[in-house]
Amino acid sequence: MCTRFVYNGNDTVVGFNFDIDLSVWTHTVITEKDRFFIGIKMPDNKYHSFHGVNRNGNVGTLLYVNGNEKGRYSVDAGCVAISDLTEQYVKGELSFGDACRIVKNQEIVYAKDATMQAMFSDRKGRVLMIEPGIGHRFEQKRYSLITNYSILNPEITRPYIVSGDDRFERAKEQLEKQNDNFSVTDAFKILESVRQEGIWATRVSFVYSVQAHKVFYVLDNRFGEIKEFQFDMRASS
Repeated sequence: MCTRFVYNGNDTVVGFNFDIDLSVWTHTVITEKDRFFIGIKMPDNKYHSFHGVNRNGNVGTLLYVNGNEKGRYSVDAGCVAISDLTEQYVKGELSFGDACRIVKNQEIVYAKDATMQAMFSDRKGRVLMIEPGIGHRFEQKRYSLITNYSILNPEITRPYIVSGDDRFERAKEQLEKQNDNFSVTDAFKILESVRQEGIWATRVSFVYSVQAHKVFYVLDNRFGEIKEFQFDMRASS
């Protein structure tokens, strides 16, 4: 269960809450010269970058969603797994334009072992939402927001809404009140307000500022302890 948004004001600011069950997944924050990401350990014993930011300002994240039959995993030629697409985007192997072309021309399916949807964004504030078996949407507006339910076809995941889970509504209400001066601090206030606890607690929260070309992040809901990762300012393209 995760929350992700992009806000376009004087700065383009991205916020993400990474919520995960530690009994199922092993994760760690990894910082490299060209990439900040939350590494997820997979069966190959490697940490994969399904949630992160690269030096070009591209941000990709996967969010769990109840699956639908049309999005089921397939090895057929022409099908692209949402996990592979997202990791390639976070690694900087694909541009925002590349990702848009792929979703227009190829069938996007779930990963082999998990049903997920994705949000991609770039330093220009453009957003691409991808829901396997449902479709995709490109937008560039004041804000974009996604949690663990379908945005493109809400009825398909409405039956799976967990009782009391109003993260989307609460985040949306706060985002609608913001103005051009929306900041990293404002983003963290929203992430803290929709943080999760318990088995699916928020393990990592990060905010990326395009202007600062920096990632700010906190671990395990310790919002009073903000860490920073600075990209090379010359690397913004």
